[in-house]
Amino acid sequence: MVDTEKNIFDRIKLDDMLAYEILFRKFYAALCNYAYKMVKDMDNAEEIIQDLFFNIWEKRHELVIETSVKSYLYKAAYNKSILFLRHKSVTEKYENYMKNTDVNTEPDAFDELSLKELNEVIDKTLDELPERSRKIFSLSRFEGLKYHEIAERLSLSVKTIEANMGRALKLFRKNIKTYFETTC
Repeated sequence: MVDTEKNIFDRIKLDDMLAYEILFRKFYAALCNYAYKMVKDMDNAEEIIQDLFFNIWEKRHELVIETSVKSYLYKAAYNKSILFLRHKSVTEKYENYMKNTDVNTEPDAFDELSLKELNEVIDKTLDELPERSRKIFSLSRFEGLKYHEIAERLSLSVKTIEANMGRALKLFRKNIKTYFETTC
């Protein structure tokens, strides 16, 4: 079976979307269940695995798998789940710190200006996105819909949603990084 999986991955490296779909269908549910055991939330587990498959497609030409494809996928799912949990832990610690710290809750002029500038970067980035990507991003981040819900609503495939979200997030990361490099 490993040879078959390896052949599928070799086809993915040659931009074979059908092979990618085969790999996705074969491992998606099992990887979601695996991630769920770690993160204890199915929505987050699905998002982790969707991100994993998106990254595989994005980096398909550079990826080198020296173990079985199955081992690679499970190790990648494990690593992404651990990163998610670390991020969640840091976020929770920060939120607890802010709740328990007696800080001046009134934002100062600098904070308000920084927030206004950051909102402008976000608005500018949204304007730069193609219409479909903007709509998909808005449904995901502003309305809280999951990829499969967006796909259903817009009559698109989950893969299309993932690809558009990936492009949108890449642009957001680039623009926000540029903002912080120029202001900090």
